Amino acid sequence: MTPSGLRAKIIAERAAWVRRMTAGIRALPLDTYDAFHADPRNAAAAESHLRRALEALLDLGRHVLAKGFGRAVTEYKDVARSLAETGVLDDSHVSLLRRLAGYRNRLVHFYHEVSEMELYEICTGELEDVNMVLTAILAWIEAHPESVDHSL
Repeated sequence: MTPSGLRAKIIAERAAWVRRMTAGIRALPLDTYDAFHADPRNAAAAESHLRRALEALLDLGRHVLAKGFGRAVTEYKDVARSLAETGVLDDSHVSLLRRLAGYRNRLVHFYHEVSEMELYEICTGELEDVNMVLTAILAWIEAHPESVDHSL
């Protein structure tokens, strides 16, 4: 695979999607577990928004690796490691992204094991990690404007 330039449109779309999904989570009643638990639709909405935010974040990482470095990464769990190897993310962000990729995989493959309480705890205690990793990836892109293709 040959690097061909990051697509500005894809970067913008994935970043906007992550932000939209995390905003959807923040709009849920997260003040207390009882408020969250009171309506079963809250857990369903939280799961959907969280999974889609994580997938968009990981897809952005895969895009950076494929178009910026010519690296094909097929497994979400490998995105963090490859972003570290290429210097896109530092160790602290790599650790966060690995954990987030693990959540995504559990939400998709082991959904029956993810409790409503665990979803609540992720949404109240770890949602900012998603934004921290997004900010770090976008900061790398901004610091490397030569890597971005602005054409359609």
